[in-house]
Amino acid sequence: MKIWQAVIINFIIGWQVNGSDVIIMEGILVFHEQRVRNMMNMKIFVDADPDVRLARRIKRDTIERGRDIQSYAKFVKPAYEDFILPSKKYADIIIPRGGENRVAIDLIVQHIRTKLGQHNLCKIYPNLNVIQSTFQTRGMHTLIRDRNISKHDFIFYSDRLIRLVVEHGLGYLPFTEKPVITPTGSIYTGVDFCKKLCGVSIIRSGESMENAFRACCKGIKIGKILIHRDGDETQLIYEKLPKDISERHVLLMDPVLGTGNTASEAVELLIKKGVPESQIIFLNLISAPEGIQCVCKRFPHMKIVTSEIEEGLNDQLQVIPGLGEFGDRYFGTDDS
Repeated sequence: MKIWQAVIINFIIGWQVNGSDVIIMEGILVFHEQRVRNMMNMKIFVDADPDVRLARRIKRDTIERGRDIQSYAKFVKPAYEDFILPSKKYADIIIPRGGENRVAIDLIVQHIRTKLGQHNLCKIYPNLNVIQSTFQTRGMHTLIRDRNISKHDFIFYSDRLIRLVVEHGLGYLPFTEKPVITPTGSIYTGVDFCKKLCGVSIIRSGESMENAFRACCKGIKIGKILIHRDGDETQLIYEKLPKDISERHVLLMDPVLGTGNTASEAVELLIKKGVPESQIIFLNLISAPEGIQCVCKRFPHMKIVTSEIEEGLNDQLQVIPGLGEFGDRYFGTDDS
């Protein structure tokens, strides 16, 4: 396992720039590369009146750079129109008059302060859904997190929690209205859920969620994905999925979301098989913020349903406080 720390360099003075809560990238071609744009939370294009730009250019280029008006007309203006102006369409905010526009700058500052003050990941990522926390769910979490719990009790309370997560996830499936006649002869207008549905478990821990899933969905098809994980590295080893999976809504199951690398690999496989991202619902018991950020940013149209959000990952990439190796504890293959 290799842990890398990104080195950020200011190429003008050659100094390393320390990490910060807010990082500002400035440049006339900063929107040109899509990979860079994807890493930006806010993209701002500072605009100015063409006559003002011309006056500034002439003053700077003639005094400081020894150019003339002909070079501006021949090189500078065409380059701006060909390379810089088209990138304006990628901006989230366009600020006219630049630094003189105090109202726009104040709005941006307020937005950044609001985002930095947000600690509720559900508000940051709309596709993240945490089931309602009650004393009942907290009590079951307390039991399955206890290292001294018996295997029988661990399985029993894990299955109860998993079923709650599955039921919550099923609530996000599309439905149509369906009228039925009750035993009293009255008409009740209810709903009918989509018929094309399947589950996919990430071996091995994900298989622990299958019993609860089958209890909720009788006769459901379940596929399997095996991904080898070594630290941050993942490798697809095995997959067995329904042939018509591209036509189905998929409930992807893995009880623990840690780094998010394994889940991302599984989702990528489903997408390659033709499953639309919006038709995938990822179910798990606990999620680390690092994994949530990884998966939610990468797949913004896929819903994630979990029962609790953890504190984070330790140096060994274990979820903290966590509940240990879930698969080993559930199937009785742990050392204890």
